[in-house]
Amino acid sequence: MEKLPKLTIPVIVGIILLIILVSKSSVTIGSGHAGVLYQTFGNGVVTDQPPLGEGFHIIAPWNKVFVYEVRQQELSEKMQVLSSNGLEIKLDASAWYQPIYSDVAKLHQEKGEDYLQRVIQPAIRSAARSVVGRYTPEQLYSTKRDAIQEEIFEETKKILDKQYVQLNEILVRDVTLPPTIKDAIERKLKQEQESLEYEFRLVTADKEAQKVRIEAQGKADANAILSASLTDKILQDKGIDATLELAKSPNAKVVVVGSGDSGLPLILGNN
Repeated sequence: MEKLPKLTIPVIVGIILLIILVSKSSVTIGSGHAGVLYQTFGNGVVTDQPPLGEGFHIIAPWNKVFVYEVRQQELSEKMQVLSSNGLEIKLDASAWYQPIYSDVAKLHQEKGEDYLQRVIQPAIRSAARSVVGRYTPEQLYSTKRDAIQEEIFEETKKILDKQYVQLNEILVRDVTLPPTIKDAIERKLKQEQESLEYEFRLVTADKEAQKVRIEAQGKADANAILSASLTDKILQDKGIDATLELAKSPNAKVVVVGSGDSGLPLILGNN
């Protein structure tokens, strides 16, 4: 095998060193991420400049870059908390959060890469214990789920204020009560529902009775007014009108043979 020219070996070594240098002096930031620059021979974490954005960056080989995901992320938490009367409640919740992009260097400097365990999880657990402790198991089971979700969100947000993390939403997926308490609550709710249905039937029946009484009273009042207005003279006139109308009928042959009671004509037909 022929020896390589003397100039070739230094060139190859130089190329290898250049490749190593470039690999050590560059970083690529992926989508939805940001880079925090750490200057080894400077002031450490660079907080007075924007973080490194997506794409390729050249850095000094003795510096470091810490990459953070700045997209919305989800944290699932299953917690055991106490209600207002001291009963253990299991709470299954999720938090949507993300680092504040402009403050990611301060987040790295003050909280570190494990900020989720140091900051967010304790905040959610503390808020959940505080909020659930205000309610009874019955309220948590039936009517207050939306309320506790909103309250946990607001309290967690206050705790995370100035912690360089943005809280977007808290979702309470499930509230689990002890089986005996759950059964008792369901029986009570069923009894209350049956009681409401019974009261509704009573109210409906009472309204129907009132309606019948009002209609009967109306008829009675109408008959009383009518009776008071029917004098003998009015009845005689109505009898005459009825007799005349009957006499006009083509199906009857009328013969007047005298007068009936109250002076009305007596009419006999062909029957």
